[in-house]
Amino acid sequence: MIDFDFTPFFTKYESIVGMADAVFNKMAKEYGTLVECRNGCSDCCHALFDLTLVEALYINTRFNRAFSGREKEDLLEKANRADRKTYQIKKEAHKLAQQGKNEVDILGMMGLKKVRCPLLNDQDECDLYQYRPITCRFYGIPTEINGMSHTCGKSGFKEGEKYPTVKIGIVQKQLYDISQEIVEALNSRYVKMAEMIVPLSMALLTDYNEDYLGLGESGGDPGKGGGDEDGT
Repeated sequence: MIDFDFTPFFTKYESIVGMADAVFNKMAKEYGTLVECRNGCSDCCHALFDLTLVEALYINTRFNRAFSGREKEDLLEKANRADRKTYQIKKEAHKLAQQGKNEVDILGMMGLKKVRCPLLNDQDECDLYQYRPITCRFYGIPTEINGMSHTCGKSGFKEGEKYPTVKIGIVQKQLYDISQEIVEALNSRYVKMAEMIVPLSMALLTDYNEDYLGLGESGGDPGKGGGDEDGT
């Protein structure tokens, strides 16, 4: 990680985290019989989702502070395996899109795919639970993405019923805005870097150095470099 003070941006991010936790706790209190999140349940830890720039930087920072040595190497190896599998699923989805498949059907296909999170340990617990992404914090309660409702298949929420629903687009816009502030504060040559999203596995594997963040005099676009045909 570069020598740059991300604290102001991470503080803004953590305020959104606090909001997410408050929303989940309120739903759990009001609809306790329907929210099935329990210790030992790791359904959300196999779901596919991506992180905005601010989340990726935050997770990467916390990960590198928390782990070192052999333990860190083992987690990075798990991240590498997860990233390869995620890449193949996204490659398949892209191919279906080129064939003219319906976007809803493609999203449905991807929703059925499972990739074990590299931070999920052998006891089915998160090794970085305190700093887990916002998507993980909303999992288990009703959410809305692009006008479509979603909830955990293990929950008691029923399709067709009306419940308070988290509009993920609003949250994502807040995360994008913070990411854009980071890009501007860095004075990065990658002016659209705030639009880039990556899976958690890639956030752990990435070295957010000056070249990657567009601070050096040369280098490739971070959204295009760093991988071979297998996604490594």
